[in-house]
Amino acid sequence: MSEITVSAKTLSDAITEALIQLGITSDQLEYDVIEKGSAGFLGIGSRQAVIRAWKKEVKEETVEEIIQKELVKPVEREIIREEKKKPVKQAEKPAVEKKAEETVVSKVEEKSKEECEKFLKDVLRAMGMDVKLTSTVDEDGALNIEMEGEHMGILIGKRGQTLDSLQYLANRVANKYQEGYVRVKLDTENYRQRRKETLENLAKNIAYKVKRTKKPVYLEPMNPYERRIIHSALQADRYVNTHSEGEEPYRRVVVTPIRK
Repeated sequence: MSEITVSAKTLSDAITEALIQLGITSDQLEYDVIEKGSAGFLGIGSRQAVIRAWKKEVKEETVEEIIQKELVKPVEREIIREEKKKPVKQAEKPAVEKKAEETVVSKVEEKSKEECEKFLKDVLRAMGMDVKLTSTVDEDGALNIEMEGEHMGILIGKRGQTLDSLQYLANRVANKYQEGYVRVKLDTENYRQRRKETLENLAKNIAYKVKRTKKPVYLEPMNPYERRIIHSALQADRYVNTHSEGEEPYRRVVVTPIRK
């Protein structure tokens, strides 16, 4: 950090002089006042204003921060707008009941697959990432796209937030090119399975705590997919119930004891 010391008749003049010497605008300036200055009495005993000034350090955004700002946040806002249009549900049905109500998945057409891959390649290329894509259709008829490359943690993001946002966009792209509904699933480094196992272990530990204390436990906010994992993990437990409360994106699972 390059610092300069500037003195002038007034504090305002000292700041102006610092801006000139540093060649910056006022929004880029940081300074400490060493001496405020004084006009004295009839010019007698006057003191100049003195400041120590430097150019404000601007933290360079990491790739993940750029993704969060340019990709994740806009997608979150769109999801929230869409969710607000839906009726508010105070309780969520267990995963088994909800699965039967889910939209029927159409057969993935080659055009949808190609456009989805093209979209992902363009996004990843813009991020400066060299990523290999492998697409398959699973037993449920969903288009699975596995991404392989270096620094894939950037694409996962905090608790999979970036990966979920990319997946949401990929779904929107794929469903523009054919009739019926197509489901797209993105994964890298087996994150989905590892996250599922983590949540299932969390659910069991929470259930044990609820049964021991006889008090409900409120989990952190989760997306619908992760909430369903918690519901499914505990649906066979005879001593606890699960339901969801709140509105997206702050909707969370609550585990409560069953009163006998």
